[in-house]
Amino acid sequence: DTSTRAESGSDPIPTPNGTTNGLHAAEDSVQTPAVDSTGASAENESLRKRRGSGVLPLEVGTRVMCRWRDGKYHPVKVIERRKFPCGGVNDYEYYVHYTEFNRRLDEWVKLEQLDLNSVETVVDEKVEDKVTSLKMTRHQNGNCETHVEGHEELDAASLREHEEFTKVKNIATIELGRYEIETWYFSPFPPEYNDCSKLFFCEFCLNFMKRKEQLQRHMRKCDLKHPPGDEIYRSGTLSMFEVDGKKNKVYGQNLCYLAKLFLDHKTLYYDVDLFLFYVLCECDDRGCHMVGYFSKEKHSEESYNLACILTLPPYQRKGYGKFLIAFSYELSKKEGKVGTPERPLSDLGMLSYRGYWTRVLLDILKKHKGNISIKELSDMTAIKAEDILSTLQGLELIQYRKGQHVICADPKVLDRHLKAAGRGGLEVDVSKLIWTPYKEQN
Repeated sequence: DTSTRAESGSDPIPTPNGTTNGLHAAEDSVQTPAVDSTGASAENESLRKRRGSGVLPLEVGTRVMCRWRDGKYHPVKVIERRKFPCGGVNDYEYYVHYTEFNRRLDEWVKLEQLDLNSVETVVDEKVEDKVTSLKMTRHQNGNCETHVEGHEELDAASLREHEEFTKVKNIATIELGRYEIETWYFSPFPPEYNDCSKLFFCEFCLNFMKRKEQLQRHMRKCDLKHPPGDEIYRSGTLSMFEVDGKKNKVYGQNLCYLAKLFLDHKTLYYDVDLFLFYVLCECDDRGCHMVGYFSKEKHSEESYNLACILTLPPYQRKGYGKFLIAFSYELSKKEGKVGTPERPLSDLGMLSYRGYWTRVLLDILKKHKGNISIKELSDMTAIKAEDILSTLQGLELIQYRKGQHVICADPKVLDRHLKAAGRGGLEVDVSKLIWTPYKEQN
């Protein structure tokens, strides 16, 4: 799947490459140095604090070491600060970015978590390298889910404004069904929610509220038990619903608000009419509970069969991300078209797709007797020829001879690659898919 779990409780903590390191020591379990009979340790601590207090309050941009939830110190950069009412110079808390890790771990920390002896001189930074490398590929009005890997047409001031606007997580946690979930990123909720650190979502209509009591009142009136669309797939306890953004505008917008809390490279627009949302649910006697979704443009000139994809944190690492990718290709096959995900993909997104393409192509090559062309592979899988070519090149299964690409499918090499690719996740039972492509519906 494209990322690791961030559910509350004893979950593994995501590391920069999307794996988990299992570190989740509570702060109160951090061992403090023993104090000897002379009180030397306490004296050293006091001396450290006196020496560090000269730099307080810390400026935005300061780099310093911070005690993380694993009990160890890690380098951070101060992104923002806020003062407690009626407090002195020590009464600030700081919003920090752990420079070794993904932005999803940014958080507010208290002064005692910072090692003031490690403070580096504040550098007046312009736009960071990360920002200047951003490239935006889609920036037209009416686009509800633009993947913002970059903005080559934006000037430095606009880049700074974008970073400034999204730098601090505004919602810390959400409650969705039986889960309380820590959020990962900023999401542009309406201004009246600016003072909320926690939001309560109806898991069926996705309306969100500030207080638990409001949610409880809402749930007594809400008659939805599944997403407001057509059920197009049911296999065992899994269901997929197709939701038209034009017919269910509020639901589509709420879904985008929710998704942005867990997707970094995504900008929201509010006209969801142009999109279809495919919402995957686990079903029980209480209803159909959202697991994740992908969105798709109703009409894409670039053959995009998926615009945005998300598995909610409580359901990650269970094969649902792979299932959603496979489902998007099954829809393309039904349409009689080749498909490809909208670019640019995040690193983890590309990893997921590369894994899917690899498994599908290797399975075919292993069973197929005789020669097979890239065009034939594309027709069989609905995977775009360019994606097939780049995948096979990455696996060193293709050579260029006499002006054409030749696939070299040595059985032992295929077995080795298949083993490395890992399991394929949940399979889509195509016989359970009942769906009419959008153009035929209209």
